Amino acid sequence: MIDSYISADGVQVRYRDSGGAGPAVLLLHGIGGSLELWSAQLVSDNRAMRLIALDLPGHGLSGFGRQPYAPKTFAAFVWKFVDALGLHKVHLAGNSLGGAICLQMQAQQPARVQTVLLAAAANLGRDCPVPFRLMTLPVLGTLMSRAGPMAVTQQIQAIFGPSFVVTDELRKTIERNVMRPGAQAAFLATLRRMTDLGGQRASLVADAHTALASAPVPPLLLHGRQDSVIPFAHSEHAHKRAPASRFQPIDDCGHTPQLEQPAVFNAALRALVVEA
Repeated sequence: MIDSYISADGVQVRYRDSGGAGPAVLLLHGIGGSLELWSAQLVSDNRAMRLIALDLPGHGLSGFGRQPYAPKTFAAFVWKFVDALGLHKVHLAGNSLGGAICLQMQAQQPARVQTVLLAAAANLGRDCPVPFRLMTLPVLGTLMSRAGPMAVTQQIQAIFGPSFVVTDELRKTIERNVMRPGAQAAFLATLRRMTDLGGQRASLVADAHTALASAPVPPLLLHGRQDSVIPFAHSEHAHKRAPASRFQPIDDCGHTPQLEQPAVFNAALRALVVEA
């Protein structure tokens, strides 16, 4: 699938669009990621939907925009991207940070959101890995997030479950994302907006719970049981706080269910969107 670029809010955004007349589904990746993390969705089996994956500002090959971003500012930006594409209503699917953005997009423009899928969404609880907390410290954080082979290895070890086989192509994508000049600074800036020494910022968790409770369309929550980045319990507890939501645990899966268990993820997405 060929990359496309469009200007949104003065930022050149790279995206991939499966095309077609089916319902439009926006795919939002996590922090430090890029649209390639949706490669298992942008396949012919999902041709009943128009799938659109983008690189968020400061990620992949998109421009950097007005850093730093947090979930609410990312959400406002993505709505401008949706407007630039000429879309009105969309379905939303987000992984990690992308899930937090989906919740804020729905809170900002609820009438335009048809369904929401949250895959290991951030901001549903405070717990997060100790390295993320340490990166909030002024000098140590800069050293820990420095671009290099170690940063690539750490990302791979964190986001994928132990049984997932990382292809050479995926490794090269992660290396490109990490080594791109300016990318790690953008990563660190967003991380610090979202995290403090206590974990994910309490104010953002409160925002996410408010958005979840007031959502006119209750989300589908997916979460890998072996996730080492966002605790499985976050989605489990969020489901209990929003009884109208649906919760689907995924076995043998880490932080990226869309890549690690694509058949399960794609079936859930199709059922949610096509049957909506």
